[in-house]
Amino acid sequence: MAPTTLVLSTLGHRIRHYRTSRGLTLDQLGERVGVAGSQLSLIENGKREPKLSLLQQIAEATHVEVADLLAPEPPNPRAARELELERAQRSPVFQRLGIPPVRVSKTMSDETLESILGLHRELARREREAIATPEEARRANTDLRLWMRERNNYLPEIEQLAEKQLRAAGHTSGALTHRTVSIMADQLGFELIYVNDLPHSARSVMDLQNGRIYLPPASIPGGHGLRSMALQAMAHRLLDHSPPSDYAHFLRQRLEINYFAAACLMPEQASVAFLQQAKKDRNLAVEDFRDAFGVTHEAAGMRLTNLLTEHLDIPLHFLRVDASGGISRVYENDELPLPMDVTGSVEGQILCAKFAARSAFQVQNRTTEHYQYTDTPAGTFWCSSQTGSTSDGEFSITVGVPFDDARWFRGRETQARATSTCPDDACCRRPDEELTRRWEGSAWPSARVHMQMFSPLPRGAFPGVDEGEVYAFLDRHASR
Repeated sequence: MAPTTLVLSTLGHRIRHYRTSRGLTLDQLGERVGVAGSQLSLIENGKREPKLSLLQQIAEATHVEVADLLAPEPPNPRAARELELERAQRSPVFQRLGIPPVRVSKTMSDETLESILGLHRELARREREAIATPEEARRANTDLRLWMRERNNYLPEIEQLAEKQLRAAGHTSGALTHRTVSIMADQLGFELIYVNDLPHSARSVMDLQNGRIYLPPASIPGGHGLRSMALQAMAHRLLDHSPPSDYAHFLRQRLEINYFAAACLMPEQASVAFLQQAKKDRNLAVEDFRDAFGVTHEAAGMRLTNLLTEHLDIPLHFLRVDASGGISRVYENDELPLPMDVTGSVEGQILCAKFAARSAFQVQNRTTEHYQYTDTPAGTFWCSSQTGSTSDGEFSITVGVPFDDARWFRGRETQARATSTCPDDACCRRPDEELTRRWEGSAWPSARVHMQMFSPLPRGAFPGVDEGEVYAFLDRHASR
């Protein structure tokens, strides 16, 4: 295999170092080894590969071993800086600028060289931080959703990994306990530590050096979610993740750690057995699946997308929708008609007001699931919706299936029915004609501005995370 340019450059620097340390000029060394000084110059500049016999002669003339010439390390700090600049100027990031590279001469001071290197380091840092434009992010998210749709939202390798880790920790049945999660962490060489000063920009922090996973206090509301956070952190190590190289890479990693956590909290074998029995009884229900494994309604609904098609041959859709109708999370492989932009992105689009995910907000009793059939241009769908609220506002979680598959679900006997003709504006986007005649020109609402419209995409290898805050946090806790 031919040596790389970097290897030849390092070799050249080492030859120059030992030549000058012996007080030899190029021509003087050339006389000793039988090669013109101009040829040695090409070798020292990394532009020509020397034969082994010539290397042996150079080593003898400079009173070193051949191994000293071939060592991979730069011979001194100055050479290290020159090699770093050489690498930086060959990078695609720099070459895209169309700027001529700087040629380092003997007379260039160390301060000048360090200043140029500083600019290259900053250029590389900014390139790493500029993860994606909003359009790129939407396209990356859409590509990932379609990729998962082709696989029925099912990743067998992660399912098997989760089952393996659970068996190793001694988990056999029932809801996964915090103690078992701690055992799983311990088997990976990590300790779970709950702290009050976790960086605001991070859900958890892994200290790879000291084998710690920092989580928020266990006493916070919704503390059951700490199991999922700990499992997600462990998944990064188990799946051998490296820092994300772009936004698509970041989204893929996030999907994989969420999948692993779900597969641990609701193991495939036990979950499929539960669902198969419920289907046999014609009593499939998200709330029963949720309660059997002690997870949130949303987690149970999402886990159904992993398992129902693959194991029960039932296509379905999942929606998380906020009170204004915006879709924040979606999956479908049952051809449910969904709004999308020109990039194919569904997230952020406004769902038809006739769908159960929207009408559930109008139901007086929200403690139980709301069932509805909806006739659409793509067919009739049955849906089950449950509403909830957070500090950010209300939301609904919906799982639905085509009409023929409703026979397997509790709530199939509902009489609630709606008709949607979206994307036809006359369905729900155009005001009622009579009301328009009455109020047009007499209404002046004050629009609520969504500040996220003006927010740039989070930057950094880990988007939105304040690395300075994380490093200060780790340093604060390292000695404890």
